[in-house]
Amino acid sequence: MPEGDTVWNTARVLQRALAGARLTGSDFRVPQLATTDLTGWTVRESASRGKHLLLRLTAPPDAAVPPAGATAGGGRDWTLHSHLRMDGAWRAYAPGERWAARPAHLIRVVLRSPGAVAVGYHLHELALIPTAEEDSLLGHLGPDLLGPDWDPDEAVRRLATRPDETIGEALLDQRNLAGVGNLYKCEVLFLRGVSPWTPVGAVPDLAGTVALAQRLLAANRGRWTQSTTGSLHRGQTSYVYGRRAQPCRRCGTAIRKEELGERVTYWCPACQPDR
Repeated sequence: MPEGDTVWNTARVLQRALAGARLTGSDFRVPQLATTDLTGWTVRESASRGKHLLLRLTAPPDAAVPPAGATAGGGRDWTLHSHLRMDGAWRAYAPGERWAARPAHLIRVVLRSPGAVAVGYHLHELALIPTAEEDSLLGHLGPDLLGPDWDPDEAVRRLATRPDETIGEALLDQRNLAGVGNLYKCEVLFLRGVSPWTPVGAVPDLAGTVALAQRLLAANRGRWTQSTTGSLHRGQTSYVYGRRAQPCRRCGTAIRKEELGERVTYWCPACQPDR
């Protein structure tokens, strides 16, 4: 699943391509929005919230609202919400530019403007909702690690409400803090020397763990190659993630991989004390 920094980067791609533009056409390829036409709508901004993408639009004065396929609601400001999950992606192209070599059946939406074409591939939870009601979809999320609402104290408070949950699962729970995915979960816990199976209540410095997660995501914001080691060279970007059976960069012990909850986790059994 894409991490919060990847979603942040994707939102900026759409911001550069579409912000301020009036759409010249739209093509939705999902049943619930199949008859929706956003021609003439203006893109106000593209934003991210944790792992959620929010494309905010304003309907022209002569448009019928709510638009076909959208949730009920009033007003002229609407948000196209999407979630990338494991394999979703947005790409922006110049008009007439050849699109990426992906199967056409993966396309979920095409938005056209005078200066760009935005194509959403394999998007999930695609919905058009009143902007004023975004909280109905996102209100459960914890503080966004890359957002203006980032509040480390609130993130720690939320994590601490379930002290018996493993820290590995708690970091992935977007209700605690929004943006950490499996890569950063594994890397943060390695750098902190904490076993992924440690109960939240037994983590020595929960605030330090939260602070490190935010620093790592922020350090990778603005680039597509994610690195927690400081190196951008292939095969050198992570300490434990994706390195099963390879030697630990600190102690040489073989990195292990095992399921934790619904996700796999990577860790060093020597540097991260056994559960």
